[in-house]
Amino acid sequence: MVEQKEISKSNESEKKEDRATIMGYYLPTNPLVIALIGIFGALIFVITFYIQIPIPATQGILNLGDAAVMLTGLLFGPVVGGLAGGIGSCLADVILCPIYMPATLIIKGLEGFIVGFIADPKRTHKRINYRDILAVVVGGLIMVFGYLIYEIILFGVAAAFVEVILNGFVQYAGGMAVSLLLTIPIRKNLTQALPQVFDNVFIETKSE
Repeated sequence: MVEQKEISKSNESEKKEDRATIMGYYLPTNPLVIALIGIFGALIFVITFYIQIPIPATQGILNLGDAAVMLTGLLFGPVVGGLAGGIGSCLADVILCPIYMPATLIIKGLEGFIVGFIADPKRTHKRINYRDILAVVVGGLIMVFGYLIYEIILFGVAAAFVEVILNGFVQYAGGMAVSLLLTIPIRKNLTQALPQVFDNVFIETKSE
């Protein structure tokens, strides 16, 4: 009997850990949350590494990695968005541009977290609303100015501002547009086909 009680308490403790939340979003003690961080972190890595669109007018490159980071935050909130965004983007920079790796881990992680926090999909995951637009605007600005500060430290004020003007805002605008366009159909399909995914990522609250 004593052993059974101890096993029961142990199981209850494990369940509580699996259901631990922050702001209504399950932490990565939940198996599905861990899986989503891995899947979307890998997706962000692949998109950042392989999908780069040259922009002749600025001689820059539109990197769709930001769209993937924003999309992850819009779909699943700050926990998955922040961790997948930071880890996936950082791993891409290990290969593409190691000098940016520490900044990318923090900046892209913060971008995904802020997008997920403002969008707060536990309230509105069945449709798109003003929170989603505000989320990508603020999250994108954090990305732009985060890299601006880092590049000022590395290269000086003039070079950093040129980079931001020519490439940063283009990437920002592209990321916003693509993430919002993709969020609508993906939310709809997930809600209809796999509603249990959202049930295990956050505690749904009444929409506004």
